[in-house]
Amino acid sequence: MSLNPLVDSRDVRFVLFEMLEMEKLNRFDHFSDFDRSVYEDMLNLAEKIALEQFYTSNSDGDKTGLKFDPETNEVKVPESFHKGFKAYMEAGFHSLTFSPEMGGMGLPSSVSMAAAEYFNAGNTALTMYCGAITGAMHIIAAFGSEEVKNMFIPKMMEGKWGGTMCLTEPGAGSDLGALKSKATRQPDGTYLISGVKIFISNGEHDMTENIIHPVLARIEGDPEGTKGISIFVVPKYLINPDGSLGERNDMICSGVEHKMGLKGNATSTLNFGDNGKCVGYLLGKEREGMKVMFQLMNAARIHTGVQAESVSSAAYMHAVTYARTRIQGVHITQSMNPAAPKVPIIEHPDVKRMLLYMKSTVEGMRMLCLFLAYHEDIMHASSSPEEVKEATGIVEILTPIVKAGISDASWLVTAEAMQVYGGYGYCQEYPVEQYARDTKVFSIYEGTNAIQSLDLQMRKILMNPEMYNYSQLRKRMNATIDLAKGVVDEKYIAPVVRGLAKFDEVIEMMKKQLGEGKFMALVLNATPLQQAMFPLIVAWLHLWSMTITIPKSKALLGEAKGAERQKLLAENPEAAYYSGRVLSSQFFIGSEFPKFFGQLECIMNNEGAAIKVDSANFTGALAE
Repeated sequence: MSLNPLVDSRDVRFVLFEMLEMEKLNRFDHFSDFDRSVYEDMLNLAEKIALEQFYTSNSDGDKTGLKFDPETNEVKVPESFHKGFKAYMEAGFHSLTFSPEMGGMGLPSSVSMAAAEYFNAGNTALTMYCGAITGAMHIIAAFGSEEVKNMFIPKMMEGKWGGTMCLTEPGAGSDLGALKSKATRQPDGTYLISGVKIFISNGEHDMTENIIHPVLARIEGDPEGTKGISIFVVPKYLINPDGSLGERNDMICSGVEHKMGLKGNATSTLNFGDNGKCVGYLLGKEREGMKVMFQLMNAARIHTGVQAESVSSAAYMHAVTYARTRIQGVHITQSMNPAAPKVPIIEHPDVKRMLLYMKSTVEGMRMLCLFLAYHEDIMHASSSPEEVKEATGIVEILTPIVKAGISDASWLVTAEAMQVYGGYGYCQEYPVEQYARDTKVFSIYEGTNAIQSLDLQMRKILMNPEMYNYSQLRKRMNATIDLAKGVVDEKYIAPVVRGLAKFDEVIEMMKKQLGEGKFMALVLNATPLQQAMFPLIVAWLHLWSMTITIPKSKALLGEAKGAERQKLLAENPEAAYYSGRVLSSQFFIGSEFPKFFGQLECIMNNEGAAIKVDSANFTGALAE
């Protein structure tokens, strides 16, 4: 397996094949034709394209950016993006999980998500153009009429037509019920769409001959709020009866945002129906737009977590490489010796700490993403109603944590990568400052992390019937604790056991607050609850990991110590991997996870200052 400057490919295989044992998915008819060799082939191809076509264009996308022509309302992406986009499409990664009957490959979501890590680590801005096609196809396939599906899916499946997701409007960001876009019924069954959408990723570009926009709008006469929203498919170019492209639809890109990061992706403002002639096609039933869109939104939120994990991985891998080659200072044990040789900074204790923090956190992110994807596969493939129900419960409770927990942590990981570089990390000469800028938006878009936290606290835990989702997750955590006994040192089991008990206390307190109607105090702690649950889950996953890595590390290293151990590690990559994985897990549970208990104490204090504070209590005003 080749060395990858972006993703630890060995760790990807560990999670997929040793922790999740994903070959067991072959028991389902849906995946019975696949084996590990097929999965490996797809991962190897993803890695190759990501390294050769995506990574090489990442800096170009950041520095060259986009070119918007206000005369033609067209956007040109960096020329270097085109080759990677074409390679991705020709390899079929946009249709990996679609059924062969539709023209896809029918592979598990677990493989698709693992492949997505390579592409996002290589160039997230470019990957967004690719992934948006998949998202739009999913809801068209699920909710479109036969006419609509036949009109759009074949060309999207070929990778010739792009896709977006058009929700946000001026004044209606997180509050979708406030949208103003309108739809007017036409005698032929189509609708005329009018309105403005903002912050639309991939909204305009020159990599596909057409772009297909799912658009939320309210049919004239329908009620205000989210209950009155419908969803429509609006193509950039209209489609002739023979499937060829017709005239330009009455919609334009009126501008692109100048952003902190992801500068190669066209975050667009789209105007629909300025001339009253923008044609759209209904998806699903009237006034069911939110139901349709949330299928896409949930997938997008999961993928946002994957984006954040991928960028974190790239930042960490670059920091490790830099720390190995940057010579500065003497070893701490030789600090009083003026003749001591200079050493790579990876030999300094604090740099080791920073790198181990990043390594353990990124590995936790990866385990979390792929664990969720594995249960998505069970949801879609199992014929057992109970098994599907359990898997659905796991996916539902983990979705807001994957999105919010990982994106919050990614901002910290990329910042730590910059710290490893010192002053150079702050300079554009090295790539880590771009990773920090790129990753910040993941906590903001696809529903801010505050919204994810409320969803987790209220819908996924407290108001979930009998807290079924949480009980399913708790059951798996308890099974890991039982499995760890006799394999993992008690000092790493005990904190997880204690953490679960304390977390249960917090949940019970919140259930009582809900029953007493103390909603302000309750929702005030939604974000802290999510921010505490993330490290709890990561600690559990690391404990699970150690039940596998400790025996394998011992089998390879035996009782070797000192110079003998160092020799074995240098000569045997597997011994180095497993022992490194053990140390990473020990570090997270022993050094990072204890902070969790302080987080819970903050929640249980129920400090009410944030409820009492008035806008007048805040100082500062912008000059006119």
